Amino acid sequence: MKWTSITAIYFLFFVASAFILLPFGVKTDEEAGNELVAGQAQSAPHRFHLPTHLLRALGLAAVLFAIYYANWSFGWITADDLDFYN
Repeated sequence: MKWTSITAIYFLFFVASAFILLPFGVKTDEEAGNELVAGQAQSAPHRFHLPTHLLRALGLAAVLFAIYYANWSFGWITADDLDFYN
């Protein structure tokens, strides 16, 4: 596999991981003990730590990509295994 393909596939795993991890580890103002501002949604996060979120996404993407690359190298699951109609 070329390094450009590895980079592109890892980036896809990273973006997907960032979206998957958005709701985890976030507290609302109510949970943090602060009062809501008029017009603020009750589900709005109190504070969003972007560096921490990106590090978590990097880690999850690395694990998922390692599994993907191992499957690509060893051929555990192939396209023929996913052909349910024949």
